Amino acid sequence: MVPSVGRLSQEYDTITEYWSPRVVAAANGQFVKLAKVKGEFVWHAHADEDEFFLVHRGTFAIRYRDGREVVLEAGDFHVVPRGVEHQPHADGEAWIMFVEPVRTKHTGDVQADVTRSIDEQTAHLRS
Repeated sequence: MVPSVGRLSQEYDTITEYWSPRVVAAANGQFVKLAKVKGEFVWHAHADEDEFFLVHRGTFAIRYRDGREVVLEAGDFHVVPRGVEHQPHADGEAWIMFVEPVRTKHTGDVQADVTRSIDEQTAHLRS
């Protein structure tokens, strides 16, 4: 079987809503997701999963309840440890890639306007 090739620029071009993840690959029980982000996301945590972020374009930051903030520029990455409450945000538009287990809800246990189901995040893979 020949593996398919993805092109990040084409995948990002299809994203029209901020904070709406798009699954672009799956490997070893993990989803690789892309999103365009701007503004503030909800405070949330993932009780059992770490979350890996990589910035493709722009500036992306993550606030922690203890007052720390991690600021990432294009090419930077960061891992949010499991169980740690955090709030992603971006003053301007940023393009991010993140990796998390397939069972992970991207807003953790928080239900918000920005919550997208796995079906919504993978709908394009079935068309």
